[in-house]
Amino acid sequence: MAAENKDDLQALMQKDHARLMKTLDTVDDALAVTPMPEDGITIKDTIDHRTHWIGLFFNWYADGKAGRTVHLPAPGYKWNQLKEYNAKVRAASQGKSWQAVLADFADAHNRLSAFIAAADNSELYTEKPYAWTGKWTLGRYAEASGPSHYRSANTYIRKLIRTVSKAADA
Repeated sequence: MAAENKDDLQALMQKDHARLMKTLDTVDDALAVTPMPEDGITIKDTIDHRTHWIGLFFNWYADGKAGRTVHLPAPGYKWNQLKEYNAKVRAASQGKSWQAVLADFADAHNRLSAFIAAADNSELYTEKPYAWTGKWTLGRYAEASGPSHYRSANTYIRKLIRTVSKAADA
């Protein structure tokens, strides 16, 4: 269920981030770059992707506040082109170390947490405060960029860990 106010959103941020970090605490450098057999995506890719999307949220917000055109999800891409866009994001991060990806993720999480803490409930949960948000509130966009992405990352990473473990036991 989606958060309906700032307090709910902050609670989700804390809970889902803590769960993801508990999982990531079990990931070493080698496991971080082990690809999932089905799609070739690694844990490092997954965390860098989440970091990137938090950055997109801030780009959307800044552009909307400034009255500029907001490109959702990104300039030159439509929502039905996410597979291609996400592949581009993964390719761009190939040279980054696991430790750099984790540091960038921590910075992005802290920035999003601070943004939510500083925002008032009405800015986060008034419907259609900006033309670019459409039917969603700003808080819902923040949730999609943070806690919802943390949950999906945690699920994916735990699946990858189980897959690798089963392969090692075979």
